[in-house]
Amino acid sequence: MHYKICGFPGKLANRFFRDPGESDQMPSPTPDSMQQRDIFTVSRLNSEVRSVLEGSFPLLWVGGEISNLARPSSGHIYFSLKDPAAQVRCAMFRMKRQRLRFQPENGQQVLIRARVGLYEARGEFQLVVEHMEPAGAGALQQAFEELKRRLAVEGLFDTDHKQPLPLFPRRIGVITSPAGAAIQDILRVLRHRFPAIPVVVYPVPVQGADAPGEIAEMVRLADRRAECDLLILARGGGSIEDLMAFNDEQLARAIYQARLPIVSAVGHEIDFTIADFVADRRAATPSAAAEMVSPDQAEVTRKLDALERRLGLQMRQQITHLSLRLENPGQRLLRCHPGSRLLQQQQRLDELEQRLAQGERNQQRRIREHLSTLSARIQAHTPAHRLQRLQQRCDQLRQQLAQLQAHRVQRLGQRVAATAGSLHALSPLATLERGYSITRRLPGREVLLDATEVHPGDQVETLLARGVLLCRVERSRF
Repeated sequence: MHYKICGFPGKLANRFFRDPGESDQMPSPTPDSMQQRDIFTVSRLNSEVRSVLEGSFPLLWVGGEISNLARPSSGHIYFSLKDPAAQVRCAMFRMKRQRLRFQPENGQQVLIRARVGLYEARGEFQLVVEHMEPAGAGALQQAFEELKRRLAVEGLFDTDHKQPLPLFPRRIGVITSPAGAAIQDILRVLRHRFPAIPVVVYPVPVQGADAPGEIAEMVRLADRRAECDLLILARGGGSIEDLMAFNDEQLARAIYQARLPIVSAVGHEIDFTIADFVADRRAATPSAAAEMVSPDQAEVTRKLDALERRLGLQMRQQITHLSLRLENPGQRLLRCHPGSRLLQQQQRLDELEQRLAQGERNQQRRIREHLSTLSARIQAHTPAHRLQRLQQRCDQLRQQLAQLQAHRVQRLGQRVAATAGSLHALSPLATLERGYSITRRLPGREVLLDATEVHPGDQVETLLARGVLLCRVERSRF
């Protein structure tokens, strides 16, 4: 295998490569040259070679056959990628491996996108794989995208052409393999949701070279027979190769030309096919398609019960309304009778008489209230009433004066108490109360501040909080 090493630093190139014309014999080292040598360790050499390799190659697409595949417990995978002439070691780490949509096996042809690197611990050249797909998957994906683009330009994916699904289909047709899991999932969901809906299964192969044509022909046949209200095109999940039968242009045009609504339920939720884009509706799975096209029997039963209750209520209201309409003519005749009118006039006279009596009582009450108001106003301006208000004012002022005097006496007492407390705190007697004493020399009674002022044999007196001590000095300490 030929490798081109690009971008080697100048100093490293001088150390690792010589002109082919140079002699292979090295000059004998001198002490000075020994000191000037830059001797690499193996680790340093591998590290620098790795940096050169990784910096010299972009991400590469490489195709080959897997061999020596190893799957340790770490979740990484290691393998060799080979062709008839050479092989190279490859490593794919766990985070990238978890994105794979297939299980790599020995002998499988794959296409990888990888970085060129070096495993420093063994000095081994390797490829670090970022992406892997089965050989040919890239071409299939490219063909898928090209067909999708072309059909979209023609308008096969337009939403204006898509038909709504019937709310209560009388019969459902399923185009799928009768031996697959998809039909079992659909029947299981339909039995749970609305078992009264009959199902017609149109058997077709769902993969293989002949599958696209047979599926397209079955779509046309089911559409011509028109024995169902809608069709479900179903298949379980698989790789892009497994789903290629549903990426066929012939099938896409058959779905587009069908008069019956078609639901595409091919693969899993992440799988998309051309049939999904052309169909009137797409379901993530066959089970989801069955749930999409069938009503919920329990919900329908609840709605029917509610409608039955509403219908009964409206019928009872209508009967009551009609009964009232039948009674109205007789009531109108009674209202037009002369005796009935006399009774109404008599009732009117009684009402007016009561209103007149009530008006007289109200007028008398208003007059009494006005007289009471005038009397109260006169009473408010008499001298006795004024003297009473002045007497009440004097009593209020007398109470306020007494309160002010008591408050002032209390404040003066508090100030005297506070002043006495301050004087007591500054008094020598308070100091004596705290355990201190005052010592004076006799006979002059001068207060002693220093032990040097007395001598052995001198008499002193000590003042305590309670009493006096007469003492003789034995000795002094400083």
